[in-house]
Formats: sequence, structure tokens, C-alpha cells
Amino acid sequence: MLDGLIRGVIDPPMNRGGRWLAARGASANAVTLTGLGFGLVAAGMLAFGKSGLLVVLPLLASRLADGLDGAVARASGKTDFGGYLDIVCDFAFYAAIPLAFVLRDPMTNGAAGGFLLLSFYVNGATFLGYAILAAKNGMETSSRGEKSLYFTAGLLEGSETIAFFLLIVLVPGAFVAAAWIFGGLCLVTALARVLLAWRVFGRGGAAGWPRK
Repeated sequence: MLDGLIRGVIDPPMNRGGRWLAARGASANAVTLTGLGFGLVAAGMLAFGKSGLLVVLPLLASRLADGLDGAVARASGKTDFGGYLDIVCDFAFYAAIPLAFVLRDPMTNGAAGGFLLLSFYVNGATFLGYAILAAKNGMETSSRGEKSLYFTAGLLEGSETIAFFLLIVLVPGAFVAAAWIFGGLCLVTALARVLLAWRVFGRGGAAGWPRK
């Protein structure tokens, strides 16, 4: 929901940073993998009982790299594989944080963590399925910046997910309640996207939508 607003704020400095990295030989794929590495470090620390600023730092470094990889790609040349790798690493990161809380305390966090992962799985399926149909119909959008995939707006997007992760990292005791609430909102987002797909693609295609 907030990604469109935030893009206008963060894109200019990200693009400058991307050009700086590209000029020094950094590849977008390397930045993507670095971001995933930081995210997995944060998840590993959570699983072993750490929390607070110690975990926030690698988590934020992961998301900074996730923003910079696209900027590096725009500066040095985008590839389809780069977009593919980016979304795979994003999904791996988003799954690793809930899993870390389950591993941290299976008895307390297991059910809520499992539900959260389910909601992420369903929401991700609706997102990727919509992107496939959008590509098939030649649709395009730049409302979420220049992306390799068609990004549909939703109640919960990347910005809200990072805010949620910061909450549970800083206040681990809030995980169970927060996971049930956030997971429920993810399913609402998924349902809204299914209804949008039915409206756009269910009656003879995407006539009238912006095309390439």
C-alpha cells in the first residue's frame, strides 16, 4: 500500500548509489545475493535467540541491497535472469524470518509461524500468477518503479512487511499476535488480488490496460 509513495522518496538516492556501484564494477546479481546473505544472517541470529538492534542492522542492510540491485541493473543493463534472481531471493528472505521465529521457540511460535508462512505462500502465488497473466497480455506499469515483473498494488506490500519484521525483531514477544494479524491481512491482500485478476482477465483479457 505504501510502496508507491516510498518509491518517490528512495528512488533518487538509490539510483545514485546504483550508478556509483556500477561504475566500480559491481554486478546487480552480486548485490542481490549479498542482500540475501544479510537477510539470512538476520534470520539465523533470530533463530538462536538474538533480537534488537543486533538483528535490525543486517536486516536493514539486506533491504538496502534489495533496493540497490535494481538501481545497479538500471545503470549497467537489466537482464531477465537478474529480475528472476531478485524475486527468488526476496521470497527466500521473507520466508526465512518467520521460520527463524518457529525455530527459536517451536512450542510458542509454531502455529502462528506456520500460519504466517501459509499466508506468504498464498499471497506470493497470487502476485506471481498475476504477473504471468500481465506479461501474457502485454501489460506494464511503473507505479512501483521499474520492475522485471508486473507489480500489483495491495493492502500489504514490501514496505509494510519490512515494518512488520522490524516490529517482531525489536519486540519478539509480540510475534504470535502480530503473526496472526499480519497473516490474516496477507490473505485479505491475496483475495483482493484474485478478485482483481477475475475482473481484468476473467472476461476476455485485459482490454484497455496499458500495454508494452
